[in-house]
Amino acid sequence: MSRRSMAALTGLALAWPVSLVPAIAQNAYITNQGLYPNFSNKVTVIDTTTNKVVTTIDVGLAPAGVAVAPDGSKVYVANETVKGTVSVIDAAANAVSATVAVGSNPVGVAVKPDGSKVYVVNKGNGTVSVIDANNKVVATIDVGLAPFAVAITPDGSKLYVTNLNDTVSVITTATNAVSATIHVGHGPLGVAFTSDGSKAYVANQFDNTVSVIATASNNVVATIGVGTSPIAFGNFILPKSRTAPAH
Repeated sequence: MSRRSMAALTGLALAWPVSLVPAIAQNAYITNQGLYPNFSNKVTVIDTTTNKVVTTIDVGLAPAGVAVAPDGSKVYVANETVKGTVSVIDAAANAVSATVAVGSNPVGVAVKPDGSKVYVVNKGNGTVSVIDANNKVVATIDVGLAPFAVAITPDGSKLYVTNLNDTVSVITTATNAVSATIHVGHGPLGVAFTSDGSKAYVANQFDNTVSVIATASNNVVATIGVGTSPIAFGNFILPKSRTAPAH
């Protein structure tokens, strides 16, 4: 699977309505990155109650990762260019309300559970940009080589970032510092947590495995063989007692 295809897989996020934002529909936001040299700058918005496209939003060039604020009010889109930006979409208006300059070739995006911070992985220069509620970059964190995916623990205390050099960087969000580096399989891309945050699962594309990390110790406790070129994106794995919303 090509790098562009991999990036396109990050481009689905759901804004589920809560009582604070009853006017916002249950929308899916799809980044349309295009292929070199014909990059796109579009995000397609689908109303998941009707399965119809409701609008298309112009963002930056080559949009890749996308994440929705916990209250559904904002959508953050990483635009994967050398001079990288993040487009902030007002979900009620379906329009870009701000553009934030970040590092080179941003791809993955994650939002802290309380909505106070947004974390953007910059593949081109091996960093993570931290954006605050005022759409300002308040910190830049060095991680591994060519970082790609990012996920945050359910309690918001730690951030896990996959790196091309077969590692996962663990960032403590209170200090914006790397607190651990974990060696995983070859070509880690996707990362996701169990609902209680006790384990992280990392998809290793180039050796067809998933590394299971115990987050309390940051040790790999299992390696699972799976299918060819595994890629996984998302912040949480739902427990068996719950079902995912239809979309």
